[in-house]
Amino acid sequence: MIILSLVFLLLFVFFCYAIIPTVLIRVFSIGIMKSGNNQFQIALTFDDGPHPEYTEKLLDLLGSYQASAAFFIVGERAQSHPHLLDRMCREGHAIGIHHQTHSNSWFLLPYRLREEIGSCASVIKKITGKDPLYYRPPWGRFNLFSLTAARKYQTIMWSSISQDWKASQGKEKLAERLKRDLGRGKIYLLHDNGDNPGADEEAPAVMLEALREFLEFAQQKGYRFVSLDELKKKQ
Repeated sequence: MIILSLVFLLLFVFFCYAIIPTVLIRVFSIGIMKSGNNQFQIALTFDDGPHPEYTEKLLDLLGSYQASAAFFIVGERAQSHPHLLDRMCREGHAIGIHHQTHSNSWFLLPYRLREEIGSCASVIKKITGKDPLYYRPPWGRFNLFSLTAARKYQTIMWSSISQDWKASQGKEKLAERLKRDLGRGKIYLLHDNGDNPGADEEAPAVMLEALREFLEFAQQKGYRFVSLDELKKKQ
């Protein structure tokens, strides 16, 4: 009976610390940005990189369409590939915080969460010379202290998610999902690294093929791929 009571107590604490804050923040957009204001403007965001192969190809693709993007990077991966952050910065893309490791905020105590955010911010500053402005937690998961720990940054979520971490859906299905979500002020969530639990290692290759088709389609419809700063401005 005591063990059962402890289990229920731990579950109650976990729900209060992790699940409930995540649901409230995401459903009611508390302290976060999920979309923009302007017609025919959308933002591309990429999580989990940089990756030595896929991020390089992604930057080439974005450059060929003159498309701005935001990269939410993992600090320890950036330390292994600093030239990619330097290139992102030189080509006008935003670089945001996605923790020093790809850690789940649900299981981070407040001091560890602050360390994950602060260490990643320091890596970005050291490589680019610029302080990051944006934050997105891995898996979009928050805890009771997330908004306080990230108060120096604007927390960015998304209004389009297409499960691009799964290679099995193929280029055609992913491209159709991206096209179907096209609309005013959308923030797209995509991934340029497939090395995380639950993702397919080769998924970014499929994403790149679908993204090329989507970039062409969206531009033909009159949409521009803009920075997060531009997206949030009111016309």
